[in-house]
Amino acid sequence: MLVAAAVCPCPPLLVPAVAAGAASELADARTACSDALSVLAASRPDRLFVVGPADEAARGVHPAGSAGSFAGFGVDLTVRLGSGPGGERALPASLAVGAWLLEHTDWADAPVEGLGVGTELAPARCAEAGREIGASAERVALLVMGDGSACRTVKAPGYLDERAEGFDAAVGQALGTADPAALLALDAELAHALQAAGRAPWQVLAGAAEGAGLEGRLLYEDAPYGVGYFVAAWS
Repeated sequence: MLVAAAVCPCPPLLVPAVAAGAASELADARTACSDALSVLAASRPDRLFVVGPADEAARGVHPAGSAGSFAGFGVDLTVRLGSGPGGERALPASLAVGAWLLEHTDWADAPVEGLGVGTELAPARCAEAGREIGASAERVALLVMGDGSACRTVKAPGYLDERAEGFDAAVGQALGTADPAALLALDAELAHALQAAGRAPWQVLAGAAEGAGLEGRLLYEDAPYGVGYFVAAWS
């Protein structure tokens, strides 16, 4: 059963070495992520799953010890997802950011596994994957990586879309109240149009959380760079 979850944004800029001189711009988000991960550690899970968006080559399971690199962002930095033999595939960027967060948090000694999810995966399939994760151990925790709309301003990656603010408001409300039904109700087509890469991972969380009776807290909500970022803790 799911006993705790942390939701964090997944831009590589969250890693100070990648952000370089702009690292201070996401300092508050970084602090909120640390607070959310402390909730995971306090839950003493038997297993932790890190879930995030991934392109086709990086979808599916990434075993403990899998490595990810930020070389593509101009930084000679490699991270590992927990301890273990790892796998042949590199972590997608979202899971690499998650691995970096875990490395910089007092994490409980529980097995860690990654799951890369396609951004176009149907809500029902997302929920099904989440239910399987929730049933995989007596005490399961999730670290869910994903961003909201990328269309909040004219300088955003997806330019300005007037629907983006309302979409992100619904996401923030659902995450802050630990509402699985509201997350599953997010419109996949609208999320795709708004380049909201977190939609599928959040709906995996929704499936895992069904019947768990968790309470949520929204620790951070902002749209730097015109992208919706959220940090939440469920316990």
